[in-house]
Amino acid sequence: MRRTRILTAVLALAAGLLSGAPTALAADPPAPKLAADTYTWKNARIDGGGFVPGIVFNRSEKNLAYARTDIGGAYRWQESSKTWTPLLDSVGWDDWGHTGVVSIATDSVDPNRVYAAVGTYTNSWDPKNGAVMRSSDRGASWRKANLPFKLGGNMPGRGMGERLAVDPNRNSVLYLGAPSGKGLWRSTDSGTTWSQVANFPNAGNYAQDPSDTSGYASDNQGIVWVTFDESTGTAGNATKTVYVGVADKDNAVYRSTDAGATWQRLAGQPTGQLAHKGVLDAKNGYLYLAYSDKGGPYDGGKGRLWRYATGTGTWTNISPVAEADTFYGFSGLTVDRQKPGTVMATAYSAWWPDTQIFRSTDSGATWTKAWDYTSYPNRENRYTMDVSSSPWLTWGANPQPPEQTPKLGWMTEALEIDPFDSNRMMYGTGATIYGTENLGNWDGGGKFTVKPMVRGLEETAVNDLASPPSGAPLLSALGDIGGFRHTDLTKVPSMMFTQPNFTTTTSLDFAESNPDTVVRTGNLDSGPHIAFSTDNGANWFAGTDPSGVSGGGTVAAAADGSRFVWSPEGAGVHHATGFGTSWQASGGIPAGAIVEADRVDPKTFYGFKSGKFYVSTDGGATFKASPATGLPSGDSVRFKALPGGKGDVWLAGGATDGAYGLWHSTDGGASFTKLPDVEQADTVGFGKAAPGASYQTLYISAKIGGVRGIFRSTDKGASWTRINDDAHQWGWTGAAITGDPRVYGRVYVSTNGRGVVYGDSSGGGTTDPGPGPGPAPTGACKVTYKVTSQWTGGFQADVQLANTGTSAWNGWSLNWTFPDGQKLTQAWNAEAAQSGAAVTAKNIGWNGNVAAGSSVSFGFTANWSGTNTKPAAFRLGEQTCTVV
Repeated sequence: MRRTRILTAVLALAAGLLSGAPTALAADPPAPKLAADTYTWKNARIDGGGFVPGIVFNRSEKNLAYARTDIGGAYRWQESSKTWTPLLDSVGWDDWGHTGVVSIATDSVDPNRVYAAVGTYTNSWDPKNGAVMRSSDRGASWRKANLPFKLGGNMPGRGMGERLAVDPNRNSVLYLGAPSGKGLWRSTDSGTTWSQVANFPNAGNYAQDPSDTSGYASDNQGIVWVTFDESTGTAGNATKTVYVGVADKDNAVYRSTDAGATWQRLAGQPTGQLAHKGVLDAKNGYLYLAYSDKGGPYDGGKGRLWRYATGTGTWTNISPVAEADTFYGFSGLTVDRQKPGTVMATAYSAWWPDTQIFRSTDSGATWTKAWDYTSYPNRENRYTMDVSSSPWLTWGANPQPPEQTPKLGWMTEALEIDPFDSNRMMYGTGATIYGTENLGNWDGGGKFTVKPMVRGLEETAVNDLASPPSGAPLLSALGDIGGFRHTDLTKVPSMMFTQPNFTTTTSLDFAESNPDTVVRTGNLDSGPHIAFSTDNGANWFAGTDPSGVSGGGTVAAAADGSRFVWSPEGAGVHHATGFGTSWQASGGIPAGAIVEADRVDPKTFYGFKSGKFYVSTDGGATFKASPATGLPSGDSVRFKALPGGKGDVWLAGGATDGAYGLWHSTDGGASFTKLPDVEQADTVGFGKAAPGASYQTLYISAKIGGVRGIFRSTDKGASWTRINDDAHQWGWTGAAITGDPRVYGRVYVSTNGRGVVYGDSSGGGTTDPGPGPGPAPTGACKVTYKVTSQWTGGFQADVQLANTGTSAWNGWSLNWTFPDGQKLTQAWNAEAAQSGAAVTAKNIGWNGNVAAGSSVSFGFTANWSGTNTKPAAFRLGEQTCTVV
């Protein structure tokens, strides 16, 4: 569930696939010449991870569809690969708010044209006004029309819509519904210029919480959708009848019958609720409306569905259940263009036990449900779920009926049947896009299959990143879905961090000389705010909180993993030896300080707060303020200590109204030197040294030579190379950055809604080789095989392989046979292959050495059907292992 994923970034700013054709804003000025390198940029695959409030199919070209996200840009469907292509990666740092898309419209007259209404917040969090982006090449490039008001892609009510619409007869005419009381707007020149429709009578009056002083929940949600009746126009002439939805519970729907010259409240309409969607079936002459008592996307306690006969003016309540029996609002709404009379809707705010999808084939006279109770709490589904491509969607949960995992969804405000294919439907949730390609089974009594249809759409907000020198190459701290351990950047991890599942992970760290020791902190409505791992983040156990903790804050692990320093929200800085079973308050450092660890000396920790740098040399028990001056006065700062260099610290941050840039200390923070060529810097990280260089490579998200970008230095900051380009900017990249200590040139970049982006130099990188294959292991072994999660058609298992002999192993290979035809889909911490029923899992380099009396663990996901019997025997080379 998405709540306020961008808030940290917003406050900081207020203080001061990817492959394919590049995108660029035509209006952007040319960048000054800088040293540059050509990089290839990709996402570390997570697939989804955020709210998709809108999906729009083109009505005249098959397989042309777009999706919009609330903070992560827009995407175009690529049918050949069944993936989504990002379209707004060219949005730069200064225009970061334009990564929030409040509406998207595709032109059915000229399918090459697409429009996006962009802007993230209507209050002060977003410093710029909204805009309408227009493209004549399906989003490969854009031009921008700035608006005199803000738009709210991440505001309450963002799942209503679509607010932006193209006239299906005269495609030079577009309408845009504005929030904040700004009314209805129109363009008559294909989105180049816009003017307010002065005679539109109602700018809306509904706000989620009028008492909210921040302006977030108190904003008037305004004009929320525009729908044309294409049957009232002819090619080249403006459509005469236009319907407009307004956030006003008493006056929700208006109509013009003279192409916008005059407008009237639609007579006889229902009152007391908001019309989230208005979808017209022109063949049958029905306007369908989905109502909720709230604006969404999380809230909604009551709802109704209505049908308006455009020819007679008759209103009919077609709600599938009585309003008194609803505990949700309706929002997702679609009709089957191939089968007039078929309509579907969602109960968008039904979090527990699950969302509901309703379907009617007789224009709403009767309905069937995607699932229903047999005898409570047992339920029967018309569908099967297959999340093998994104297994983390189970959340590692084991709920009690009637709840199931994976859920059919939640926050389901986007629902669309493909206008060319009655069997294909897509719908958005708070975490992914689900879809089916055999929807027709619903009506025939069979089951339709629901799968993620989200590959290429990466929508996580990244708070922290780490790339240890051994183990998994990437650990991430994310908003909403916690974070992941990537053992393979090209594959979706099987599960987010669990035990506990933080709603948002705020900080993570590993012990530099003992990378198997990892710590993370985060937010949780009820439960601990810190967790530890002793196997490089593969498995976790919860720590205990000191009194008063209300949020994750920042955390640091000693270089050897022997102790930790934690600066949580709601409590002051604390320190502990071991895994945080007994925390002690740290002295000499203010609450809320950012904390980091020296990467060499396990007793040295650092902190920063309000322009002051702090140092502890006694394991975090006490801190002393450094005499260093000239550092940024605010708290928009991130700093890191260099691996392998005691007392070597780099600090980035600041704001435009004060000190801003990059500083370096070589004496443990006693003094800092500001780098003269870096005008602004917000993050700093380290990676493998360049060939022939003795100092690690520096990476920063910064402004140098008047140009914002991602920069690399191989000479300790003496010179810098810009490694991204104008087509790859990803809005705000100020949360975290790190290089890879094993691959020269590789960098991991945080985004606020476009996931974890990583880049490799086109010149190629050099990778540290892992240990070579050793002799076949001998001696006794023991295997513990455990199915940790199981769902329809798939399961996840963990395997622990213990060396119970007397000699160490230098490399291992474990073999077993699946008894019921199970098929591997993915493995982590092992290289796994399957031939027939036979499976072989081998070490992946870093975990090849297993001392006598020690063990190694790996996991996998697999498909199954019928039964899922566990393997009966395991062999290590020629040795049969004991099975637990």
